[in-house]
Amino acid sequence: MIEVVRGNSPLILGLPHTGTDIPADCLGALNDTGRAMADTDWHNDKLYAGLVDGATSVRTPIHRYVIDVNRDPSGISLYPGQNTTGLCPTTDFDGRAIYLAGQEPDAAEIARRTAAYHAPYHSALAAEVARIKALHGFAILYDCHSIRSEIPFLFDGTLPDFNIGTNSGASCAPVIEALVLSRVQAAAGYTSILNGRFKGGWTTRHYGNPLGGTHAIQMELAQRTHIIEAPPWAIDRPRFDALRTHLRAILTDLQNWRP
Repeated sequence: MIEVVRGNSPLILGLPHTGTDIPADCLGALNDTGRAMADTDWHNDKLYAGLVDGATSVRTPIHRYVIDVNRDPSGISLYPGQNTTGLCPTTDFDGRAIYLAGQEPDAAEIARRTAAYHAPYHSALAAEVARIKALHGFAILYDCHSIRSEIPFLFDGTLPDFNIGTNSGASCAPVIEALVLSRVQAAAGYTSILNGRFKGGWTTRHYGNPLGGTHAIQMELAQRTHIIEAPPWAIDRPRFDALRTHLRAILTDLQNWRP
C-alpha cells in the first residue's frame, strides 16, 4: 500500500527508498547480504517529517531490493558505463550478490513486481503531481535520498554531503536549482555538489518538465550527515537535528517559490 500524506502547498516529497518491507516470496530467495538491507535510505522519512506544513509526501513501504521505484521500468540504465544497480537489483551497492544462487528474479518475475509495486507508486505520485498542478498551476517534486558516503563500487573517494540532481539542469527551472544550491553552499561545515555522481534518478528525469509546470529535483544526502554508517544504522542525533535545520530552509524556500 502506497503511503500518501496530502498537503495543499506546491511541494511534493518523494520517498522511494525508506521502505523495509520484503514480501515472503522474495525474502526466501535472498541470502544474508540481501536480508541485511544495507542499501536502505535509513531514517529518511523521519529526517524530512514535519519540516514544513502543507507539503505532500508519497512513500512506498517496499524495499528497493524487491524493486527500485527510482529506476526506469524498461530496465535501461540511468548511468551508462558506470556501476549501478538495476530495476530489480541482484547485487548490493558493493557489488555483492543479494540472492541465493539460482534464485534471482527472471523476466516474468520482474514484470510481476513492476506491476505490483513500481506502477502503483508512480500512479500515486503522478496523481499528486496532477492534483497540485491543478491547485497552483505548477508543482515542485523534491525526491529524498541518502547513501553511504564511501562506496568504491559506485564512486571514487568520499561523497559530498549534499548531492543535488537536476538532470544537468533539465528537470527544473534554473531559479529552483539556484535556490537549493545557494542553501547548501551556505551551510557551514558541509560539502556539496550539483549534478555530480548523482544527477537524478528516473523520478527526477521522468517528471521534470519545467515548461509543463512540473519541476523535479533530487537530493542525495551522504548518510554520515545524520546516521552512523554501520548496522544498526542508528540516528546520530546531534548531526540529524543539525541537518534538519538546513533541510527545513531548503523546503521552505521551495514551498514559497512562485513562477
